[in-house]
Amino acid sequence: MIDLYTWSTPNGRKVSIMLEELDLPYAVHAVDIGKGDQFRPEFVAMSPNSKIPAIVDSEGPEAKPYALFESGAILLYLAEKTGRFLSTRTAERFDAIQWLMFQMGGVGPMFGQTHHFLRAAPEPVPYAIARYTKETRRLYAVLDQRLAAGDWLAADYSVADIATYPWVARHDWHKVELAEFPNVKRWYETIGARPAVQRGMKVPAPR
Repeated sequence: MIDLYTWSTPNGRKVSIMLEELDLPYAVHAVDIGKGDQFRPEFVAMSPNSKIPAIVDSEGPEAKPYALFESGAILLYLAEKTGRFLSTRTAERFDAIQWLMFQMGGVGPMFGQTHHFLRAAPEPVPYAIARYTKETRRLYAVLDQRLAAGDWLAADYSVADIATYPWVARHDWHKVELAEFPNVKRWYETIGARPAVQRGMKVPAPR
């Protein structure tokens, strides 16, 4: 059994989608980041950076419980554990890993800054809005160019797609019309039609 500590954010949804795709048994523990649950000592013991998601795998390495934080690391761990969504062929494996790192280092941080300055900043900051919305659109263009060459970010549906989809799902938050990026739009709609993705996007259930 895997215990998933999460909230309804793109990073949280990466892991719930992965667990649903793998059909692994898991229990959901909502960590309400709006109320500061992520700073509770019992959560920080699992996730030292006070960020969701985190997991505890009761059947971890050497048959011992294993706690893990950072969404990208969790996806890689679950892929290794099950042998799914990450190729064992070196080139294909690292194709997926490089696009996972692209999400972790680019899409997540930059889209997140766009979300903040368009939706949460106490007052408009024109320079920040221009900077991050421009970079967000640039990253969409990178994705679109990549997806012009194939159905997925790597050779097959992988951890890279699972990680990126929940961020693109908030395209309205960064005022991006997917029709401007037709390859991203096709990819987004294809992934969104997967039943496991639809289930994972609902975790944790809205209160």
